[in-house]
Amino acid sequence: MHKMIRKITLSLGRQVSSVARGATQVRRLLHGGYVRIHPSVQEALVESRPVVALESTIITHGMAYPLNLSMARKVEEIVRTNGAVPATVGILRGQIHVGLTDEELEFLASSKNAVKVSRRDFPFVLSQGLSGGTTVSGTMIVAHKAGIPVFVSGGIGGVHRDGENTLDVSADLTELGRTPVAVVSAGAKSILDIGRTLEYLETQGVCVAAFGESREFPAFFSRQSGFQAPYHVQDEEEAAKLIDCALGLGLGSGVLIAVPCPQERAAQGQVIEEAIQQALSQARSKGITGKDVTPFLLQKLIELTDGKSLDSNLALIQNNARVGSCIAVALSKLQKARRKRSQPGQKDMSAPQPVVIGGINVDFIAKAQNPEILGGGQTNAGRVRRAFGGVGRNLADCLSRLGQAPLLLSAVGKDEHLESVLHYCHHMDMSGVLRLEGESTATYCAVISSAGELSLGLGDMDIHQQITEQYVSQFKEKLCQAPLVCIDGNVPLSTIQYVCQVAREHQLAELPSRLEDAVQAAAALACPLLSHLQCVVVTLGAHGVLLCGRSLAGSISLHPGAHRQAAAARLCAAHYPAIPISREEIVNVSGAGDSLMAGILAGVLAKHDTGTCVRMGLLAASLSLRSYEPISPEISTSSVSQEQVKSRSWPEAKVWKMD
Repeated sequence: MHKMIRKITLSLGRQVSSVARGATQVRRLLHGGYVRIHPSVQEALVESRPVVALESTIITHGMAYPLNLSMARKVEEIVRTNGAVPATVGILRGQIHVGLTDEELEFLASSKNAVKVSRRDFPFVLSQGLSGGTTVSGTMIVAHKAGIPVFVSGGIGGVHRDGENTLDVSADLTELGRTPVAVVSAGAKSILDIGRTLEYLETQGVCVAAFGESREFPAFFSRQSGFQAPYHVQDEEEAAKLIDCALGLGLGSGVLIAVPCPQERAAQGQVIEEAIQQALSQARSKGITGKDVTPFLLQKLIELTDGKSLDSNLALIQNNARVGSCIAVALSKLQKARRKRSQPGQKDMSAPQPVVIGGINVDFIAKAQNPEILGGGQTNAGRVRRAFGGVGRNLADCLSRLGQAPLLLSAVGKDEHLESVLHYCHHMDMSGVLRLEGESTATYCAVISSAGELSLGLGDMDIHQQITEQYVSQFKEKLCQAPLVCIDGNVPLSTIQYVCQVAREHQLAELPSRLEDAVQAAAALACPLLSHLQCVVVTLGAHGVLLCGRSLAGSISLHPGAHRQAAAARLCAAHYPAIPISREEIVNVSGAGDSLMAGILAGVLAKHDTGTCVRMGLLAASLSLRSYEPISPEISTSSVSQEQVKSRSWPEAKVWKMD
């Protein structure tokens, strides 16, 4: 029977609030394909785990190879050890990378032609396909657009000495004034004019706080600069509260957390100052200006201090990584707690949530331009789009848009599609999705007519067989507590049987959601199922929906347990006409049935009457028919709701007896 049933829905009897938790917000970084987010970073962002952004100019311009590579690896290791996910930002061959593989780290570390990339440099570097390391300014931009609130650097740039005459002021300072990211650094580089740098930060409206026991503003290699920071935080919890408040206010400016270099590795201020003066003199004599000044001065300081400045540099960046990671972890915990307090109506994810078990597909949809598709190997004019489908994914997507927060149990490969799947599905709970090494994410190619009807479909969906009984059984407690469980019929039969067994063991009602069969066989198909199930929903395409079940007070109920009360009632079928939609308006039919079912289930979870539930499903289906995506982005709790149903005129449902 599983071959006939595309989806089975198990209603496990408990009702929950129809207000779902807010979806994780992962911003689209840049348009035009200029960005790649590493899967580990994307997963962490989707799951609201702490992520720490790391710059790459310290790799490309701060230290020589191979010391720069070992330093970068060590810093990432420190971030992981302290409970966060490292996201080193760099540019490789014209593409921004948020999170680098070890091979990519080595490429940047050994590159002889890497460009130093700040805000102004992005357009040229990307358009020319160049590689480079991002400065504090450049990394802040990328981190903010990726949704990473904490960024660890060695030290920020600032107002250069004699800056009042040269107007040489780092873009880091203006970026801090207009990009809401918390920068954890060892203050400003000691080669700069610290006093004027602090004054400029004040002008830019940047909140600056020293970290630790002292309020002294650190000067990179040295713990003392002779200047006091405006504010002071004792530990990572205080720093997290400060950052959370700054982000919550929406001021649009960043926060600078100044962390002093560890005492045992800090360089003596006077020794560094003398070396700086010599290095500055040499820079002037060589005519070195602009963004070349800092790398030159840092290299000269290493020579003039016999490597002491380099020792301090290594110590402070590692210390900053430790402190920044702890701050990111504390901030993540604080933000989760704050969201719960500020949104009391939001669904608590520790409470039972619906569960959807089924496939995730990357769809390639080819729509013909002409009414008739020519065969015989001929090329047809049309338009090809990539979308994201799979029955399980579609249901979870639509339910999420309708105010529910279902847990999706599915499987994807760790391949080139993983990042785009996770990014597109960022509003869904993907924490239960398997990420399998050596497997391919399911793909589906559909050729549809100009009227939106499917002409040919090809699927590479072997990975759906990895949604096994053993995998699903890990979530048995969630299955038993869930108010609703939906199963995609494309998963293994043993998995479907396991979930049905769990339902029977707990004496829970079963409710099938959709049977794809011809309308003339609907009653014959539904009758035997109704001896075990509460109701059967048969989709009739343009003719609407046929709801088959037992009559209760003149109506067929969709709600759990109602079939027990109506066991002696006669079998009936109720026909609900579809919302009229012209052929010209139909764009894609592939997700209409899944949208219909999700709309119905959202109504069931909200405890609406049967007519409202079915009509919510019809509203959702009509929106998806008009969308290139299988699940229309227009579907929401406002566009598909009880209020929307009441605001429209609906034909009466026709009811007749089936037995």
